Amino acid sequence: MTAQPPSPAATRPTARTLPWSDAGLVSGEAVELDVRVARLGSRVLALLVDVLCQLMVALVLAMLVGLVLSALPIGVVDAALNGATATISMVLVLVGYPVLWERFNGGRTPGKLAVGLRVVSLDGGPVGLRQSLTRALVGVAVEWPGLVLPLLSWAAGVTVMLTDRRGRRLGDLVAGTLVIHTRAAAVWRPVATAVPPLVGWAYTLDLSRLDDDLALAARQYLARVHQLAEPARARLGRGLWAEVSAVITPPPPLAAPDTVYLAAVLGERHRRALHRIQRGRAATAALWPELSPAPPVEAIRPAAPEVTAVPGPPAPGAPAGAPVLRPAAAPSQADPPVVRPRV
Repeated sequence: MTAQPPSPAATRPTARTLPWSDAGLVSGEAVELDVRVARLGSRVLALLVDVLCQLMVALVLAMLVGLVLSALPIGVVDAALNGATATISMVLVLVGYPVLWERFNGGRTPGKLAVGLRVVSLDGGPVGLRQSLTRALVGVAVEWPGLVLPLLSWAAGVTVMLTDRRGRRLGDLVAGTLVIHTRAAAVWRPVATAVPPLVGWAYTLDLSRLDDDLALAARQYLARVHQLAEPARARLGRGLWAEVSAVITPPPPLAAPDTVYLAAVLGERHRRALHRIQRGRAATAALWPELSPAPPVEAIRPAAPEVTAVPGPPAPGAPAGAPVLRPAAAPSQADPPVVRPRV
């Protein structure tokens, strides 16, 4: 027996090796989940939002503590009580804030919720109270705000996040957690168009039986065809084209891939829909001009003054007997116009 080189289909990258599926989470049915891990950029953005929220919480706590301390007798309030309330407030803001949000909001603080992140366990399960507390304590001590050697701990935390395969920080490594994206990464592609040899055929198509659901399914397939792997991509394309070709006429004049046919049909459908919208807008503008946007009004230029021939001495250098041209006098605004009745 001799070793055979791997086939091109075996070496072709599939959806499992794509960069947006790098969390490595596996479901109970041994299926790898299409989940992305959160990297340094998105996590820093979520941290900035959380820091703003923590500042607001600290301001509210300071106001409440100030009101409570001002209501106490003078002899009760001293430096020890002030220091104790300040320490408790700091612990609530730096530790209690992330722990409570992650525990009761599915592993999402306001910053993570705004960016689309979530804290989960390494097996993909929900984060527990012990894990959230461990993450918060490690983060306060050596990451943010980094009470132990701030500059050195910040550099160590960034280095760990950049070198870890799944972008975990020190708190995640100690607590056994992972931060993932909850929003799928989608690449928006333009509307499909017909290739030049199929433009004439697409113009003569009867698309009256092509419903919106089937057109939407074909549109989504063309948008995600680059993410699908063979043979599923070809099988799905053949199935969609079989459904589309059964409701349109005439048949295509030449042999081409199924995706080319689908793109031609959807492009012609989009062109006709755009044409109908333009005709509707033109009809609306003709019937109700006040509903359509008015064209820009050009600046009104003053009319040229009327020139009349008035007898008088000729201008220097003019031939003898030439009339003298003078502008007519403008009507006075003080004198109202004279209206004569018709006879």
